[in-house]
Amino acid sequence: MAGGITFTTVDSTKLATAEIFGKTIAELGEKDPSIVCLSPDLAGSTKMVDFLTKYPERFFNVGIAEQNMIGIASGMAKCGLTPFASCFSVFASLRALDQVHTDVCYQNVNVKIIGTHSGTSFGQGGSTHHAIEDIAVVRALVNMTVIVPADGVETANAVKAAAAVKGPFYIRINRGFDNVVYNKSDYGFKVGKAVEMVEGTDITIIACGSCVYQAVQAANILNFDHKIKARVLNMHTIKPIDKDAVLKAVADTRKIVTVEDHTVIGGLGSAVAEVIVEGGKSCILRKLGLQDKFSAIGLHEDLMAMHEIDAQGIVKNALEVMKIDAEKDEDWGDEV
Repeated sequence: MAGGITFTTVDSTKLATAEIFGKTIAELGEKDPSIVCLSPDLAGSTKMVDFLTKYPERFFNVGIAEQNMIGIASGMAKCGLTPFASCFSVFASLRALDQVHTDVCYQNVNVKIIGTHSGTSFGQGGSTHHAIEDIAVVRALVNMTVIVPADGVETANAVKAAAAVKGPFYIRINRGFDNVVYNKSDYGFKVGKAVEMVEGTDITIIACGSCVYQAVQAANILNFDHKIKARVLNMHTIKPIDKDAVLKAVADTRKIVTVEDHTVIGGLGSAVAEVIVEGGKSCILRKLGLQDKFSAIGLHEDLMAMHEIDAQGIVKNALEVMKIDAEKDEDWGDEV
């Protein structure tokens, strides 16, 4: 990979996304002595062992105390360090919310929060370990940048971007082995800019995280089986969201499906809806995700199918949306 990360794209297919985060932060730590890592007794689970092994004096295990971890990270940032604090997404966003809000965002300090085991990726862990509200929570926080990488390569890009930019970041990654979306690192990742994965003019599928791979597969099925050209956008940055890409999709396709491993309330779909409403042009929008419900317990792939955020679920919903007339009157002259 570019940027000195010492593993290849072939290696990345054998590594969990969290492991790629661990290797990336260890490599960045070699270049930047200000980088420190904090863990609430989860170095193994969040894959920070490489950093711990290389720089034990810059690794801090605070014990099972996520709130304290965020407070300590804030203090370190105030002293000029660049703290990367990592724990399960559900605890980073909910249990430690007061500290993230007051200690990090209110003071606008340079803390990077890596939330692992996000969405339903730790499906066997049950509702206490499913992070299905975290995007909604953290994107509401002032000064917070929110990134949801699609795979390991994009995680490496997101971590490097966070290290290079001052201010609070929340990077949301999964527990297990994500499907490989990118086979090279220089595909044009930029904070706040969506990546067009598939060209299309009939409907737009906007996805983030593990749903990006599923969206690409769905677009292929729609093309080959139904002759429907679906545009696919990887909206890796939820905040600041790429408004231009959303509004272009509205103008070009008039039909949009959002897909996320998260509740449909307050997450990617809501962020896209806000942009559409502010843009003043109508379209058909369907939000796929957890429909205001907790998830069952099970394997991630089974839960994705249950919530219709896998390829087949996306195809089913896209076909339904394609049957809806966007507007009988195609003249937008009466719209603001």
